[in-house]
Amino acid sequence: MSFSAPQAIIRGRFLDIQSLVNQADQIAEHVRYLEDGVMLIEQGKIVAFDHWENLKDHLPAHVEITHYHEQLIIPGMIDTHIHYPQTEMVGAYGEQLLSWLNTYTFPTELQFKDAAYAKEIAEFFLDELLKNGTTTALVFCTVHPESVDALFEAAQARQMRVVAGKVLMDRHAPDGLCDTAERAYNESKALIEKWHGKGRALYAITPRFAPTSTPEQLARAGQLKQEFPDVYVHTHLSENKDEIAWVKDLFPEQTGYLDVYQHYGLTGKRSVFAHCVHLEEHEWDCMHQTDSAIAFCPTSNLFLGSGLFPLKKTWDKQVKVGLGTDIGAGTSFSLLQTVNEAYKVQQLQGDKLSAYESFYHATLGGAKALDLDDKLGNFALGKEADFVVLDLKATALQALRQSRAKSLEDALFALFTMGDDRNVESTYVYGQKVYQKAASN
Repeated sequence: MSFSAPQAIIRGRFLDIQSLVNQADQIAEHVRYLEDGVMLIEQGKIVAFDHWENLKDHLPAHVEITHYHEQLIIPGMIDTHIHYPQTEMVGAYGEQLLSWLNTYTFPTELQFKDAAYAKEIAEFFLDELLKNGTTTALVFCTVHPESVDALFEAAQARQMRVVAGKVLMDRHAPDGLCDTAERAYNESKALIEKWHGKGRALYAITPRFAPTSTPEQLARAGQLKQEFPDVYVHTHLSENKDEIAWVKDLFPEQTGYLDVYQHYGLTGKRSVFAHCVHLEEHEWDCMHQTDSAIAFCPTSNLFLGSGLFPLKKTWDKQVKVGLGTDIGAGTSFSLLQTVNEAYKVQQLQGDKLSAYESFYHATLGGAKALDLDDKLGNFALGKEADFVVLDLKATALQALRQSRAKSLEDALFALFTMGDDRNVESTYVYGQKVYQKAASN
């Protein structure tokens, strides 16, 4: 065993989940904790990962070892639904979904035709993700191709794995945010050919939601998916009861909201549907049968009063699910805060959400939802070296609570209940440190 040219050697306390599971109660059996572990990285990939004692005599002498003595190192967290153009409108007051779009979202998104403006927000957005320990995200842009280019260029500079796409919208929106079925197809196709699979960039066909696309546009979206079967589909589904009723009025020939997407060929292995708060039983069955995924967005669902997502149902129905912050209806970039709210959403339904299940959804489960579990989500050899260094004692109250933790799971639960960006000490992307928390005075 020899490692001639690792780009980095990281030593410390590591926590991950070694393999995918079919039920929540199986997760604890697959938790891997190394009290004193070491990871070697070459060309952005993990080439060795083991206990320090097992590897210490095989390490090259010329590479400096970065040792995090007390912190906890976890895989990079994965956000399965977020809108980067809505970064500046977080915390907009007083509306539910449909009026919120018209009052706040659409006016904000009109600004992204300006490439310089899009670049400014894209840079801020990605830095904010990294500051919060999120290393991969599935992202809405706007209808403007300039918004997509700006995001992918900023991600490329950081070597981040980002999945994103131009919004398709040809009705029920301001003229400046509408394209046409034909333009949506042509612009999306050009962006797919420009970005998908280039470096770590991946493309998502992105109809905003069924009401803002004509049948003709959804058909063209389905055509794109047929022509480029390994790209993603990213849209919204059954977030709000008024929205669901609107869809039924607009598409009376379909049996329900999800059937609209199914009819146009937009369900499948790389299709991610945000929210899914109010799915009907046959829609749950369709999600399972098509291997589609859900992005659970608790802070957004609570903020807009949309409803309580039945997370337990995803296990019962064997439907893939990840966590989404859903900025800007969501209220925090932090997946730690998102998990905190996810726990409360389950409590309100009489269900529990364990620390390990939360950890699974934020890492390996999120990778599975994005069909990236062969590349991300844990510290398996050959995977991309995206990881986060956490300070579990970032505040005086957290330090007190952690000093009383009865187990690793208890410590993790306290982190998820009280944690936010202050707990993120460092973030690494593709083996490189891309964020370091400033030292406090």
